[in-house]
Amino acid sequence: MIRLEGIIFVVICSFFCFVISGPAQAANTMSVQIKEGQVRSTPSFLGTIVAKLAYGDSVEIIQDQGAWKKVALRGGVQGWIHTSALSEKSIILKAGAKNVQTSATGSEIALAGKGFSEQVEKQYKSLNRNINYAWIDRMEKFQVSPEQMQAFLKQGGVAPAKGGAQ
Repeated sequence: MIRLEGIIFVVICSFFCFVISGPAQAANTMSVQIKEGQVRSTPSFLGTIVAKLAYGDSVEIIQDQGAWKKVALRGGVQGWIHTSALSEKSIILKAGAKNVQTSATGSEIALAGKGFSEQVEKQYKSLNRNINYAWIDRMEKFQVSPEQMQAFLKQGGVAPAKGGAQ
């Protein structure tokens, strides 16, 4: 009888020790799958940019909110990035790495930047010779800085929806 009580006591103590310490959890990390990921102050495309990430950079996920993930970066910076910019796959850009098959090709990087590669563009132009590309080339050179974007939004009284955009 004493032996059974002793075994039950050890089992219960072990259970509580496990519950209190909790199982070891690996950090939830994801990789940036676009050419340049923008980490924002709020879960909205209208939030100010607090950091920029490159294709293949790894981030630690600390919170989910709809289609947005709050991430922690090296150096203590935290912010929000849209899930469309992230992948659960580990992206390696180093040749010879064990999981190099998950790395990206030049075409994939061009597509991740939401643009055509030179080869794809030449092929498209050869099939569509009657199209005037002058305006497209001009639009591709047009850039708006984050500061200009924020000034435009402020001047127009545009603010992100509370709780972030979907």
